Amino acid sequence: MPAPPPDARSFLAEITAIEPCGADAVLLRARPERAMAPIRASRFFMLKLLDGTSPLIPRPYSIYRQRNGELEFLVKVMGQGSRALAAARKGQELRLIGPLGNGWPTLDGEGLPWVFVAGGVGSAPFPMAIEQALAGMDGRAAVDPGSISLLFGAANRELLYDLDVLRSTGVRVHAATDDGSEGWHGNVIELFEALVAKGELPEEVRLLACGPDPMLEACSELAERRGLECWLSLETVMGCGVGICNGCPVMTRPEGPLGAWPNAKCCVEGPVFRADAICL
Repeated sequence: MPAPPPDARSFLAEITAIEPCGADAVLLRARPERAMAPIRASRFFMLKLLDGTSPLIPRPYSIYRQRNGELEFLVKVMGQGSRALAAARKGQELRLIGPLGNGWPTLDGEGLPWVFVAGGVGSAPFPMAIEQALAGMDGRAAVDPGSISLLFGAANRELLYDLDVLRSTGVRVHAATDDGSEGWHGNVIELFEALVAKGELPEEVRLLACGPDPMLEACSELAERRGLECWLSLETVMGCGVGICNGCPVMTRPEGPLGAWPNAKCCVEGPVFRADAICL
């Protein structure tokens, strides 16, 4: 039976800043009560305020950045839990459980180029992924910035969170918006196909994707059609984050690496899965 990761803990943190980001999100920074080891991009934490404004059940958020002893989260304001976090004040206490789940695979510079595909707030696990790839991971060669392309899609330019920050990393950033207000007028899959057709992306790449389910389904289909390696970071509703409540099952492919059991738990076996391991 899959279990929570051995480094996961429940602990307190003090909120040090909350800043607007895009049209409907905030960046929340918090300083944990204890020092934390480096965290792999796309792992997550369960967050809850202690002043009674948060729902009883904590909410999962991908780690956005980790720097200067602080953890940073991109919070899209949608429901009660995210509204409470966005309205919190500097100095308030926050309960965190984590780091949870598994993150992106080792990002090395020795194989095919990487293409990161982000949809809206699904951009959250990519700033750290870029940072870790450019620095080198697990003793592997660092990735050259020119070997990473980020395809970032959203409904409009106001929902392309921290786009300028992502562009400043030196990787190739291509935007796509449904209304054409920034970059390609259309979705990120159409953008991918257009870039390949123009020779701006090679036909053989490795894909990492995080975003809404329809986008992930399209990425999985794209990878299968083109024979590409692909990993998906799922945005799934969770109750506990540690594998107890069974509230985040993901159907597995019988012929895939997790096919010995019909479902996988997103919180402990994910949130990152190989695309050929699950059904969306």
